[in-house]
Parts: sequence; structure tokens; C-alpha cells
Amino acid sequence: MSHEPEPKLFLVRHGETEWSRSGRHTGRTDVPLTDVGRRQAEAIGERLRDRHFALVLTSPSSRAAETARLAGFQDAEPTPDLMEWDYGEFEGRTTAEIREMLPGWSIWHGPWPAGETPEQVSERVDRVIARCLAAEGDSLLFAHGHVLRVLAARWLGESARAGAHYALGTATLSVLGWEHGTRVIEQWNDACHLGTT
Repeated sequence: MSHEPEPKLFLVRHGETEWSRSGRHTGRTDVPLTDVGRRQAEAIGERLRDRHFALVLTSPSSRAAETARLAGFQDAEPTPDLMEWDYGEFEGRTTAEIREMLPGWSIWHGPWPAGETPEQVSERVDRVIARCLAAEGDSLLFAHGHVLRVLAARWLGESARAGAHYALGTATLSVLGWEHGTRVIEQWNDACHLGTT
């Protein structure tokens, strides 16, 4: 009896922006890719060129959508569920700046004035995971650092806050898959395609 392979989720964090380079929290502000970020997106496209995906989704933010387009996935479907964490009053600030007001602060433990909680982000990524599991094949997602870290945690059945342990650089490729029916991280934060950017 043949057994269909379990669908995998390929995750791409968007290419570099001025704000990602300086460590500023970039939630809903639509910051464009830098020239480096555009070259990174093209390198991701080379890496994924020979793969077929049943579902390709992108955050509607231009930095993610442009990464998808430059990587060769012009038909990626925008979904608000892949938007970056809404940082509320901390939008555009670095962690160091926030900690001047709130020592020890992290996005994972809050507070989140006028922004989203980890549980609210979790609800969004759970919907994305359900869509991917319903697709007849692998899925490719273009999105942002924090939301993809939450998605990885939820894939493993962990709380959204466990995403604190999954560092994720810009323009990296990660793969969520399976081992003997158990959800696993097959590959994480892989930047080997960026050697020439």
C-alpha cells in the first residue's frame, strides 16, 4: 500500500530592509527591501527554482510580497494571517530602546501596549497551518521573523512564546516537516544561498 508523503511547510523570511538591519521592530509599517534584500530574494529563487508547491502564500506587506515576486513566485496569495506581529506602541523601536523604559522587556513576555499578544498571533498562524495541511502537497510561505517563529512553535505543538528560542535571520529558508508521523523542524535559519549577495 503506497503512502502519500506528509506535506512540508517551506518558510522564507523576507529580505533585508533598513529597519531589519538596524533591529527596529517592523510590524505594520511598510518598509521596502534594500538593494541587498532584493538580491537576497533572487538568491532564494535560485534555491527554490526546481521545487513545486501546492500552495504559495505571502504576507501582504511589500517586503514579503516583493521577496516572493523576486524569488519567482509572482502568484503568491496574500493573506493577512501572515502579517508580522502588531507591535502597537513599540513599532519602529529597537529592543534596547524599549528596555530603557521597561527593563527586561521582550516581545515574548510583553507588555504589548496597543499591540498583539502571543496568543493573538498564534490564532493567525494556526489558520495558516490548517490551510497548508489541507493543500495537496508542500506549501511555501513568505513572511516575517516573529510571525514565522510563532508558526514554527505552533507546528511543534508548543505555545507561541516558545518562538523565543528560534532565531531567524532575513532571507533565510526553513522547512517544517515530519519524522515517523511527528511534526519536526527539518531545517532552520538556513542562509547558505546568500553567500554571494
